[in-house]
Amino acid sequence: MKYRTVFDIIGPIMIGPSSSHTAGAARIGKVARTLFAEKPDQANIYFYGSFAKTYRGHATDVAIVGGILDFETSDERITEALTIAKDQNIEVNFFEEEAIAEHPNTAKIILSKGNHKLELVGISIGGGKIEITELNGFALKLSGNHPAILVVHNDRYGVIAGVSHVLAKYEINIGHMEVSRKERGKEALMVIEVDQNVENPLLVELEKLPNIMNVTKIHD
Repeated sequence: MKYRTVFDIIGPIMIGPSSSHTAGAARIGKVARTLFAEKPDQANIYFYGSFAKTYRGHATDVAIVGGILDFETSDERITEALTIAKDQNIEVNFFEEEAIAEHPNTAKIILSKGNHKLELVGISIGGGKIEITELNGFALKLSGNHPAILVVHNDRYGVIAGVSHVLAKYEINIGHMEVSRKERGKEALMVIEVDQNVENPLLVELEKLPNIMNVTKIHD
């Protein structure tokens, strides 16, 4: 399917495919790229439910790769995302999964470059809105609609209090916060949605706290 402009596949005024299958997919891809923090050598993309049945006709494949390329949903280059990824030597593979997901518009993205790997599961819930439901094996609920801070840390007493203290110091208001761990006392993931974008000095201070392994931000 050939598109003349980005507005043929992605809002604000939709012509043809729905925002769930295009704008939402692009946002899932962009969150994955933001968290990966560099250009991947390979992107394996798994589609479930409605995505698996219609991703070619609804340009979900084009949109999600555009997001992985770090394009905004309004970027006209999204229409050529598959070609651009190939030109950048990014190997892109699509897989149609038969497993029944909790939501019909579900995609799993695995990005890799050398030993660096990221696995993310996202759903497109309509109107271009998304939720990230899994990150590197951690269950979470991240809307992608607000700025967020992701903190990978050792599951130890006082870590959450330390992070909260730094946020209070910078007058950052927490809208939603949750912690996920695979096993008691092992690696854990703290997801904090906040009311305003955060600057790098705050992230640097968080990284210096005891038992903090990695800190990443997502801006809206």
